Order: sequence, then C-alpha cells, then structure tokens
Amino acid sequence: MMNIYNGNVTTDAEGQAVVTMPEWFQALNRDFRYQLTVIGTFAQAIVAEEISDNSFKIKTSAPNVKVSWQVTGVRQDAFANKHRIKVEEDKPATERGFYLHPDAFNQPEEKGVNWARNPGLMRELKESRERS
Repeated sequence: MMNIYNGNVTTDAEGQAVVTMPEWFQALNRDFRYQLTVIGTFAQAIVAEEISDNSFKIKTSAPNVKVSWQVTGVRQDAFANKHRIKVEEDKPATERGFYLHPDAFNQPEEKGVNWARNPGLMRELKESRERS
C-alpha cells in the first residue's frame, strides 16, 4: 500500500527549494522514494536532504529552475499494517478460466467467477431475471 504525493517547485537564486509535506506525512508513511524532473531548462536536480520534519530539500545546478517532484511512501497506519494487499494470488483451480468481470472481456455472464462459485444460485437468478 503506497501513497503518492507530487507537485512543482521553483528553486531560488541559489538553486535551492524546500518542499513541505502535510504535518501528518511521516506518521502515515515510511520508506520514501523520490523522483525529480527539471522543466524548461537544462539543469541537474537532486534531493539535497531527505524527508525530515515533514519536508525535504531540492538542489539544482542552476538558479530559478522549475522542478516537478514526486514522493511515494509505504503506508504504515494501523489498518494498512493489519491488511496488507497481496501483490499476486493464485486463483483457485475451480475459478480458472472464469473472470471477475466477464463483460469487460466480451464474455457471457456464465464465465464470471460467481458462476464458478455458486452455479445453482446464479442459474436461478438468471432465470428469475429472464422471467421478469
């Protein structure tokens, strides 16, 4: 689980800028990753100081440079720590060949996982809809 923050900042006459994050930023996030993109001129940009006290510093090789920044952080709140999302799960053998959203793949509703899980109930629901 990851949060993404982004924005633009322009460095000062010394090529420095401070990006201030929300006051709760470090309480909610850990394991920060940074991306910087210089806009409109040829210059180098670095993260001069990593996040501390909910802010970080950018330094550019030239003054007055616009920098687009992105910071990601892994959520560390109680809910996220208790309910981590699995990146990949094996599908049960009985559900292989079935879809969560068969219509997105131009497949009939009978190819949905609900049909694999509860074929009798799904058949009854379909027949009930058709009778209505």
